[in-house]
Amino acid sequence: MNLFQRRARSDEPFNVHESTPQGLYFPAALLQVILRISRVTRRLNKRTFLAWLFVPACGFFLNVGCDSAPEATTEAKAPEKKTGRGVVHLTAEEIQRGGIEVKPVTRVDFRTIRDFPGTVLPNQHAVAEITTLVRGRVVDVYVDLGQEVKGGALLAILYSSELGLAQSAYLKAVAHLYVAERAFSRAQSLLEEKVIGLAEMQRREGEMISVRAEKRESQDRLRLLGMSSEQIARLDREQTIQSHVPIVAPFDGRVIVRNMTKGEVVETTEKLFIVADLSEVWVIANIPEKDIPYIHQDQLKNGQMVEVIVTTYPDQVFNGKITYVGDVLDPATRTMRLRLELPNPHRKLKPEMYATIRIYSDPERNVLVVPESAIQRDRDRRFVFVQRDPQSFEVRDVKLGQSSGDIVKILDGLTEGESIVTQGAFVLKSELLGEQI
Repeated sequence: MNLFQRRARSDEPFNVHESTPQGLYFPAALLQVILRISRVTRRLNKRTFLAWLFVPACGFFLNVGCDSAPEATTEAKAPEKKTGRGVVHLTAEEIQRGGIEVKPVTRVDFRTIRDFPGTVLPNQHAVAEITTLVRGRVVDVYVDLGQEVKGGALLAILYSSELGLAQSAYLKAVAHLYVAERAFSRAQSLLEEKVIGLAEMQRREGEMISVRAEKRESQDRLRLLGMSSEQIARLDREQTIQSHVPIVAPFDGRVIVRNMTKGEVVETTEKLFIVADLSEVWVIANIPEKDIPYIHQDQLKNGQMVEVIVTTYPDQVFNGKITYVGDVLDPATRTMRLRLELPNPHRKLKPEMYATIRIYSDPERNVLVVPESAIQRDRDRRFVFVQRDPQSFEVRDVKLGQSSGDIVKILDGLTEGESIVTQGAFVLKSELLGEQI
């Protein structure tokens, strides 16, 4: 029988200092309440008594439990890495897993670069826009778009009634001139024999001169319609009208535009073909006003060499030279026009490609540099990791100068020969920032 049952069955006084089995003490007021309740419910069964007793007892023990001291934990914490202020320590396995590479700081001849956008264009000295000098109907087309052609190769044939009429007029003028010259020759003979007068001879001379002018006019028209001197001479000999107009390539190149089909009627204002020699191309760029000093005026006579990169071949660099520098800036964009010429033997560079022109400055001697991959950035802070021993890396703030893309100039913070992390520095940066958090 427990303590509460004993006190409930008897009327003997309750000692408030009597301890419970757990060594805890009940307050006197609470015990008096419990005893009174037990006397009232003495005749009730045991379950009812325990139910009444359960509620205040739970509150008491909860209150006592909250005030009791927490039990000491026996779990051991994981060991932390030993790090100093601004120093990161890694194991050999972590260094290998992070791909960390270390190289010494060196001095080199440093050159800055500037990149400018440009566009690839055909060499305008080797581009021909072929039109027809006479209106006509297309009889046949012998080349297709993108086809390589030789100089003088037949591209197409037109039929032109206008050319036929011009040739007919020329032949008539030649015949009239022949008659007029013979008439004038006879008039001279008759004048000597005094058969005709001087006036008649002069009239016939005037007719000859007029017909000769008509012949020259018709001959010039044939030239305007595209006939050469050889073709006109053949027309004089053969007296045969040729109404077909051949369209030929002016030089070796590639057909980059074709605007005609068989049976079509073309006008003199239409561009039928464009033939371009793409063995050499141009790149046109616009240079901002502030970067004009990168164009070396003393090298323009021989052509300043520059590099050209296109997105189609990002790993290949094309070398060209500057052949033209604009004399006037564009007032709207404040840029200067620049033209480059590039050899294109394999036809990799296509007209209208976007390109990047890379121009280098004059070299600066004996400059302290580090790889761009070694520089770490955190807000306004720039720093590198300097190796103190094989497994320790010190954070070192640096002051940076100009960058050339792959390397950057160091103005302060490092000395020549110090070993710095050039690859895998992000792993150390993550470890550093994690420790600060």
